[in-house]
Amino acid sequence: MSPLNSVFFINVTMSSIVHPDYFFISGFAGIPHTKYYYGFLCFVYAVTVVGNIFVMFMIYSDRCLHSPKYIAVFNLALSDLCGSTALVPQVIDTFLFKAHLISFQACLTNMFFVFWFLHLQSFTLTLLSYDRCVAICFPLRYNEIVTKKSMLVITAVLWIIGALAILLALSFITKLSFCKSTVINSYFCDHGPLHRLACNDNTPSIMMNWTCPVVILWLPVLFIMGTYICIARALLKIAAASERFKAMQTCTSHLILVSVFYFPLCFTFLLGSSIHQNARILNMLLANALPPMLNPIIYSLKTEEFRESIKKLYRRKKMHITIRKK
Repeated sequence: MSPLNSVFFINVTMSSIVHPDYFFISGFAGIPHTKYYYGFLCFVYAVTVVGNIFVMFMIYSDRCLHSPKYIAVFNLALSDLCGSTALVPQVIDTFLFKAHLISFQACLTNMFFVFWFLHLQSFTLTLLSYDRCVAICFPLRYNEIVTKKSMLVITAVLWIIGALAILLALSFITKLSFCKSTVINSYFCDHGPLHRLACNDNTPSIMMNWTCPVVILWLPVLFIMGTYICIARALLKIAAASERFKAMQTCTSHLILVSVFYFPLCFTFLLGSSIHQNARILNMLLANALPPMLNPIIYSLKTEEFRESIKKLYRRKKMHITIRKK
Protein backbone atom coordinates (compact mmCIF):
# COMPACT_ATOMS: atom_id res chain seq x y z
CA MET A 1 0.00 0.00 0.00
CA SER A 2 1.40 3.40 -0.98
CA PRO A 3 1.84 6.17 1.62
CA LEU A 4 -0.99 8.17 -0.01
CA ASN A 5 -3.38 5.23 0.13
CA SER A 6 -2.29 4.55 3.72
CA VAL A 7 -3.16 8.11 4.75
CA PHE A 8 -6.51 7.88 2.98
CA PHE A 9 -7.32 4.60 4.74
CA ILE A 10 -6.53 6.08 8.16
CA ASN A 11 -8.68 9.15 7.47
CA VAL A 12 -11.63 7.03 6.38
CA THR A 13 -11.30 4.80 9.44
CA MET A 14 -11.14 7.79 11.77
CA SER A 15 -14.02 9.58 10.09
CA SER A 16 -16.18 6.45 10.40
CA ILE A 17 -16.34 6.98 14.17
CA VAL A 18 -19.43 9.12 14.71
CA HIS A 19 -19.87 10.99 18.00
CA PRO A 20 -23.09 12.96 18.45
CA ASP A 21 -22.98 16.51 19.74
CA TYR A 22 -25.52 15.67 22.45
CA PHE A 23 -27.14 12.73 24.19
CA PHE A 24 -30.67 12.79 25.62
CA ILE A 25 -31.01 11.32 29.14
CA SER A 26 -34.52 9.86 29.37
CA GLY A 27 -34.87 9.02 33.09
CA PHE A 28 -38.16 7.61 34.41
CA ALA A 29 -40.77 6.52 31.88
CA GLY A 30 -44.43 7.35 32.50
CA ILE A 31 -44.27 8.16 36.23
CA PRO A 32 -46.26 11.26 37.26
CA HIS A 33 -45.23 13.78 39.94
CA THR A 34 -41.53 12.87 39.81
CA LYS A 35 -40.70 16.46 40.81
CA TYR A 36 -41.44 15.50 44.42
CA TYR A 37 -38.90 12.70 44.20
CA TYR A 38 -36.26 15.09 42.86
CA GLY A 39 -37.17 17.51 45.63
CA PHE A 40 -36.47 14.68 48.09
CA LEU A 41 -33.09 14.19 46.40
CA CYS A 42 -32.31 17.87 47.05
CA PHE A 43 -32.91 17.27 50.76
CA VAL A 44 -30.80 14.08 50.68
CA TYR A 45 -27.94 15.91 49.01
CA ALA A 46 -28.04 18.80 51.51
CA VAL A 47 -27.88 16.37 54.46
CA THR A 48 -25.09 14.44 52.70
CA VAL A 49 -22.95 17.55 52.28
CA VAL A 50 -23.42 18.74 55.86
CA GLY A 51 -22.98 15.28 57.39
CA ASN A 52 -19.84 14.27 55.51
CA ILE A 53 -18.15 17.65 55.95
CA PHE A 54 -18.89 17.37 59.68
CA VAL A 55 -17.35 13.87 59.83
CA MET A 56 -14.21 15.01 57.99
CA PHE A 57 -13.94 18.10 60.23
CA MET A 58 -14.24 15.99 63.41
CA ILE A 59 -11.60 13.52 62.25
CA TYR A 60 -9.24 16.30 61.18
CA SER A 61 -9.65 18.38 64.36
CA ASP A 62 -9.60 15.64 67.02
CA ARG A 63 -6.21 13.96 67.51
CA CYS A 64 -7.91 11.00 69.20
CA LEU A 65 -9.39 10.12 65.81
CA HIS A 66 -6.03 10.25 64.00
CA SER A 67 -5.90 6.46 63.72
CA PRO A 68 -5.72 4.03 60.77
CA LYS A 69 -9.41 3.19 61.09
CA TYR A 70 -10.46 6.83 60.86
CA ILE A 71 -8.22 7.40 57.85
CA ALA A 72 -10.51 4.92 56.11
CA VAL A 73 -13.60 6.60 57.59
CA PHE A 74 -12.34 10.01 56.37
CA ASN A 75 -11.79 8.49 52.92
CA LEU A 76 -15.34 7.09 52.94
CA ALA A 77 -16.77 10.50 53.87
CA LEU A 78 -14.71 12.18 51.12
CA SER A 79 -15.75 9.67 48.45
CA ASP A 80 -19.39 9.89 49.59
CA LEU A 81 -19.32 13.68 49.35
CA CYS A 82 -17.62 13.71 45.95
CA GLY A 83 -19.80 10.88 44.60
CA SER A 84 -23.02 12.63 45.58
CA THR A 85 -21.74 15.92 44.13
CA ALA A 86 -20.90 14.19 40.85
CA LEU A 87 -24.36 12.62 40.56
CA VAL A 88 -27.20 14.32 42.46
CA PRO A 89 -26.88 17.95 41.22
CA GLN A 90 -26.63 16.64 37.65
CA VAL A 91 -29.76 14.49 38.13
CA ILE A 92 -31.69 17.43 39.64
CA ASP A 93 -30.63 19.73 36.81
CA THR A 94 -31.52 17.11 34.18
CA PHE A 95 -34.99 16.18 35.39
CA LEU A 96 -36.22 18.93 37.71
CA PHE A 97 -35.10 21.74 35.38
CA LYS A 98 -35.63 19.73 32.15
CA ALA A 99 -32.02 19.91 30.94
CA HIS A 100 -32.06 16.44 29.35
CA LEU A 101 -29.42 17.19 26.72
CA ILE A 102 -25.76 16.61 27.60
CA SER A 103 -22.77 17.01 25.33
CA PHE A 104 -20.57 14.03 24.43
CA GLN A 105 -17.57 15.30 26.43
CA ALA A 106 -19.71 16.26 29.43
CA CYS A 107 -21.31 12.82 29.28
CA LEU A 108 -17.94 11.06 29.49
CA THR A 109 -16.84 13.38 32.31
CA ASN A 110 -20.02 12.65 34.25
CA MET A 111 -19.56 8.91 33.73
CA PHE A 112 -15.94 9.04 34.91
CA PHE A 113 -16.62 10.81 38.21
CA VAL A 114 -19.80 8.87 39.10
CA PHE A 115 -18.15 5.48 38.58
CA TRP A 116 -14.82 6.53 40.07
CA PHE A 117 -16.38 7.51 43.38
CA LEU A 118 -18.68 4.47 43.30
CA HIS A 119 -15.53 2.33 43.06
CA LEU A 120 -13.99 4.24 45.97
CA GLN A 121 -17.07 3.84 48.18
CA SER A 122 -17.05 0.08 47.60
CA PHE A 123 -13.29 -0.27 48.08
CA THR A 124 -13.37 1.78 51.28
CA LEU A 125 -16.10 -0.37 52.81
CA THR A 126 -13.91 -3.36 51.94
CA LEU A 127 -10.94 -1.65 53.59
CA LEU A 128 -12.99 -1.05 56.75
CA SER A 129 -13.90 -4.76 56.88
CA TYR A 130 -10.18 -5.59 56.68
CA ASP A 131 -9.54 -3.17 59.57
CA ARG A 132 -12.24 -4.80 61.73
CA CYS A 133 -11.01 -8.29 60.86
CA VAL A 134 -7.45 -7.55 61.96
CA ALA A 135 -8.65 -5.72 65.10
CA ILE A 136 -10.73 -8.70 66.28
CA CYS A 137 -8.78 -11.67 64.93
CA PHE A 138 -5.27 -10.32 65.71
CA PRO A 139 -5.80 -7.74 68.49
CA LEU A 140 -2.23 -7.96 69.82
CA ARG A 141 -0.73 -7.38 66.37
CA TYR A 142 -3.25 -4.76 65.19
CA ASN A 143 -0.96 -1.76 65.69
CA GLU A 144 1.83 -3.62 63.93
CA ILE A 145 -0.25 -4.71 60.89
CA VAL A 146 -2.60 -1.74 60.44
CA THR A 147 -0.52 1.44 60.61
CA LYS A 148 -1.25 4.98 59.46
CA LYS A 149 1.32 4.61 56.70
CA SER A 150 -0.08 1.32 55.40
CA MET A 151 -3.63 2.69 55.48
CA LEU A 152 -2.60 5.82 53.54
CA VAL A 153 -0.74 3.73 50.96
CA ILE A 154 -3.69 1.34 50.49
CA THR A 155 -6.09 4.27 50.19
CA ALA A 156 -3.92 5.98 47.55
CA VAL A 157 -3.64 2.73 45.57
CA LEU A 158 -7.44 2.31 45.63
CA TRP A 159 -7.92 5.83 44.24
CA ILE A 160 -5.46 5.11 41.42
CA ILE A 161 -6.92 1.68 40.56
CA GLY A 162 -10.44 3.11 40.42
CA ALA A 163 -9.38 5.96 38.14
CA LEU A 164 -7.43 3.69 35.78
CA ALA A 165 -10.31 1.21 35.48
CA ILE A 166 -12.78 3.94 34.52
CA LEU A 167 -10.33 5.59 32.11
CA LEU A 168 -9.94 2.23 30.35
CA ALA A 169 -13.72 1.93 30.02
CA LEU A 170 -13.94 5.48 28.66
CA SER A 171 -11.21 4.81 26.10
CA PHE A 172 -13.38 2.02 24.64
CA ILE A 173 -16.41 4.34 24.58
CA THR A 174 -14.50 6.92 22.50
CA LYS A 175 -13.95 4.27 19.81
CA LEU A 176 -17.69 3.65 19.39
CA SER A 177 -19.90 5.17 16.70
CA PHE A 178 -23.35 6.42 17.64
CA CYS A 179 -25.25 6.64 14.36
CA LYS A 180 -28.64 5.41 15.60
CA SER A 181 -30.41 6.54 18.77
CA THR A 182 -28.84 9.08 21.12
CA VAL A 183 -31.33 8.47 23.96
CA ILE A 184 -29.70 7.07 27.12
CA ASN A 185 -32.28 5.08 29.07
CA SER A 186 -30.90 5.94 32.48
CA TYR A 187 -30.64 8.83 34.95
CA PHE A 188 -27.07 9.81 34.05
CA CYS A 189 -24.46 8.90 31.43
CA ASP A 190 -24.55 5.25 32.44
CA HIS A 191 -21.97 2.95 30.82
CA GLY A 192 -24.30 0.04 30.00
CA PRO A 193 -27.16 1.96 28.33
CA LEU A 194 -24.61 4.15 26.51
CA HIS A 195 -22.46 1.46 24.88
CA ARG A 196 -25.59 -0.42 23.73
CA LEU A 197 -26.37 2.56 21.46
CA ALA A 198 -23.24 1.91 19.38
CA CYS A 199 -23.60 0.76 15.77
CA ASN A 200 -20.06 -0.66 15.43
CA ASP A 201 -18.28 -3.43 17.35
CA ASN A 202 -18.68 -2.77 21.08
CA THR A 203 -17.19 -6.05 22.36
CA PRO A 204 -14.54 -4.33 24.58
CA SER A 205 -17.26 -2.20 26.19
CA ILE A 206 -19.42 -5.31 26.73
CA MET A 207 -16.47 -6.97 28.47
CA MET A 208 -15.99 -3.89 30.65
CA ASN A 209 -19.71 -3.89 31.43
CA TRP A 210 -19.33 -7.43 32.79
CA THR A 211 -16.01 -6.77 34.52
CA CYS A 212 -16.95 -3.59 36.42
CA PRO A 213 -19.73 -5.19 38.53
CA VAL A 214 -17.32 -7.99 39.43
CA VAL A 215 -14.70 -5.46 40.57
CA ILE A 216 -17.14 -3.03 42.24
CA LEU A 217 -19.56 -5.53 43.78
CA TRP A 218 -18.89 -9.23 43.78
CA LEU A 219 -15.21 -9.32 44.75
CA PRO A 220 -15.68 -6.77 47.59
CA VAL A 221 -18.79 -8.61 48.80
CA LEU A 222 -16.93 -11.94 48.81
CA PHE A 223 -13.99 -10.36 50.63
CA ILE A 224 -16.27 -8.77 53.24
CA MET A 225 -18.09 -12.08 53.75
CA GLY A 226 -14.73 -13.79 54.21
CA THR A 227 -13.62 -11.25 56.83
CA TYR A 228 -16.84 -11.67 58.80
CA ILE A 229 -16.51 -15.44 58.73
CA CYS A 230 -13.07 -14.97 60.30
CA ILE A 231 -14.54 -12.47 62.78
CA ALA A 232 -17.34 -14.90 63.74
CA ARG A 233 -14.82 -17.68 64.34
CA ALA A 234 -12.71 -15.36 66.49
CA LEU A 235 -15.75 -14.24 68.51
CA LEU A 236 -16.71 -17.85 69.25
CA LYS A 237 -13.34 -18.34 70.92
CA ILE A 238 -14.00 -15.47 73.36
CA ALA A 239 -15.24 -17.01 76.60
CA ALA A 240 -16.75 -13.92 78.27
CA ALA A 241 -20.13 -12.91 76.80
CA SER A 242 -19.56 -9.24 77.68
CA GLU A 243 -16.25 -9.18 75.76
CA ARG A 244 -17.88 -10.93 72.82
CA PHE A 245 -20.71 -8.38 72.76
CA LYS A 246 -18.25 -5.48 72.98
CA ALA A 247 -16.30 -6.84 70.03
CA MET A 248 -19.49 -7.31 68.02
CA GLN A 249 -20.54 -3.71 68.68
CA THR A 250 -17.44 -2.45 66.86
CA CYS A 251 -18.74 -4.16 63.69
CA THR A 252 -22.40 -3.08 63.74
CA SER A 253 -21.83 0.31 62.09
CA HIS A 254 -19.85 -1.26 59.28
CA LEU A 255 -22.43 -4.04 58.75
CA ILE A 256 -25.21 -1.47 58.43
CA LEU A 257 -23.19 0.54 55.89
CA VAL A 258 -22.44 -2.61 53.89
CA SER A 259 -26.11 -3.65 53.84
CA VAL A 260 -27.37 -0.21 52.78
CA PHE A 261 -24.75 0.14 50.02
CA TYR A 262 -24.52 -3.33 48.51
CA PHE A 263 -28.05 -4.77 48.76
CA PRO A 264 -29.77 -2.48 46.18
CA LEU A 265 -26.81 -2.71 43.78
CA CYS A 266 -26.53 -6.50 43.99
CA PHE A 267 -30.31 -6.89 43.63
CA THR A 268 -30.32 -4.73 40.49
CA PHE A 269 -27.33 -6.42 38.85
CA LEU A 270 -28.65 -9.91 39.64
CA LEU A 271 -31.94 -9.18 37.85
CA GLY A 272 -30.07 -7.71 34.89
CA SER A 273 -32.16 -6.79 31.86
CA SER A 274 -35.29 -8.43 33.32
CA ILE A 275 -35.82 -5.51 35.71
CA HIS A 276 -38.01 -2.64 34.46
CA GLN A 277 -36.25 0.58 33.55
CA ASN A 278 -38.06 2.58 36.25
CA ALA A 279 -37.25 0.00 38.94
CA ARG A 280 -33.62 -0.10 37.84
CA ILE A 281 -33.29 3.69 37.93
CA LEU A 282 -34.98 3.90 41.33
CA ASN A 283 -32.78 1.18 42.88
CA MET A 284 -29.55 2.52 41.43
CA LEU A 285 -30.31 6.15 42.26
CA LEU A 286 -31.22 5.32 45.86
CA ALA A 287 -28.11 3.12 46.16
CA ASN A 288 -26.00 6.08 45.02
CA ALA A 289 -27.79 8.82 46.99
CA LEU A 290 -28.88 7.31 50.33
CA PRO A 291 -25.68 5.63 51.67
CA PRO A 292 -23.64 8.87 51.51
CA MET A 293 -26.36 10.54 53.59
CA LEU A 294 -26.69 7.68 56.08
CA ASN A 295 -22.98 6.93 56.60
CA PRO A 296 -22.21 10.02 58.74
CA ILE A 297 -25.39 9.51 60.80
CA ILE A 298 -24.60 5.84 61.42
CA TYR A 299 -21.00 6.56 62.45
CA SER A 300 -22.06 9.47 64.66
CA LEU A 301 -24.68 7.43 66.50
CA LYS A 302 -23.09 3.97 66.54
CA THR A 303 -19.39 4.61 67.14
CA GLU A 304 -18.47 5.36 70.74
CA GLU A 305 -15.18 7.10 69.86
CA PHE A 306 -16.98 9.45 67.52
CA ARG A 307 -19.71 10.23 70.06
CA GLU A 308 -17.06 11.06 72.66
CA SER A 309 -15.33 13.33 70.15
CA ILE A 310 -18.60 15.19 69.51
CA LYS A 311 -19.18 15.57 73.26
CA LYS A 312 -15.69 17.00 73.73
CA LEU A 313 -16.25 19.48 70.92
CA TYR A 314 -19.59 20.51 72.44
CA ARG A 315 -18.03 21.01 75.89
CA ARG A 316 -15.21 23.11 74.40
CA LYS A 317 -17.68 25.31 72.52
CA LYS A 318 -19.87 25.68 75.61
CA MET A 319 -16.85 26.63 77.76
CA HIS A 320 -15.67 29.12 75.13
CA ILE A 321 -19.13 30.77 75.02
CA THR A 322 -19.25 30.95 78.84
CA ILE A 323 -15.81 32.58 79.02
CA ARG A 324 -16.77 35.15 76.38
CA LYS A 325 -19.91 36.09 78.30
CA LYS A 326 -17.88 36.70 81.44
